[in-house]
Amino acid sequence: MDPGPPLRDIGCFALVARHLSFSRAAAEMGVSQPAASQAVGRLERVLGVRLFERTSREVRLTPAGKTLLPYAETLLESAAAFSAEARRLAAPAGAGVRLAYPPLVGGLAARVALRMARRDPPAEVELRPAGRAASLAAVSAGEVTAAILASPFPRDLTTAARFHVPVSHLAVPAGDPLAALPRLQPERLARHRVLVPRERPPGGVWARLAARVGPHRQHVVAGEIDDFAAALDLVAAGVGLLPTPSLLVASVRRDDVAFVPLDAGDLRLTYALAWRGERVSAGLMALVQTVQECLWTR
Repeated sequence: MDPGPPLRDIGCFALVARHLSFSRAAAEMGVSQPAASQAVGRLERVLGVRLFERTSREVRLTPAGKTLLPYAETLLESAAAFSAEARRLAAPAGAGVRLAYPPLVGGLAARVALRMARRDPPAEVELRPAGRAASLAAVSAGEVTAAILASPFPRDLTTAARFHVPVSHLAVPAGDPLAALPRLQPERLARHRVLVPRERPPGGVWARLAARVGPHRQHVVAGEIDDFAAALDLVAAGVGLLPTPSLLVASVRRDDVAFVPLDAGDLRLTYALAWRGERVSAGLMALVQTVQECLWTR
């Protein structure tokens, strides 16, 4: 079977035709101008037709070159698609795809794993619930492919698929008089302690809320509040009141805790998928795409 002319020579012909310049085509290919000229010359000899009219001032396609150019472009596109599909099929399904995430967004993580399992080819995702510090350590050590993190995002990590979770309610003990109120303003919490984390980055939800309630009403419970559901135990025990994301309000039902709408402005937690930029893989790219799809279709 005649394999036909080399794809590299056909690609050189298409580039020269696009630029109408051997020098610019050579620069794009990373070869010398004589090498580009020789590639086109070889192609012309194999095909038995002249593809370009060359003068000292310009390069023009011949009628034969104009006719053959669309075929060359189609052939090159098919070859690129062939190679891309081969790489996809050669990639081990689910190899090394491990996702760390805070418990609050466990529903999203579960949807991502389910959708990844339904891809073609299927990819298995190992889910690792973890707090912020543990997730950062796992990403840095290469123990996970990526992690869903809350802002602020470390500068040495690449992020994508950002999304927001409103902090819409205040969790209070079920028997507290506050539980009967239709809405709460931070200014009405003068006699109560509000549970906050030690780490409150400037401009973030915790720093803004702490500024509203005042330092004498804050009760630091941990460096980070990663597991809001577990922190509800402190609310039920009377330790303090907890600003609560809407995701938790919609999914948790407890007889000992009530959720009161919080009128404190636009408070929201920002999350994103984060990973080490130098550790890009086919599995990571599939994970990024799947997280975005899950966010678009939720």
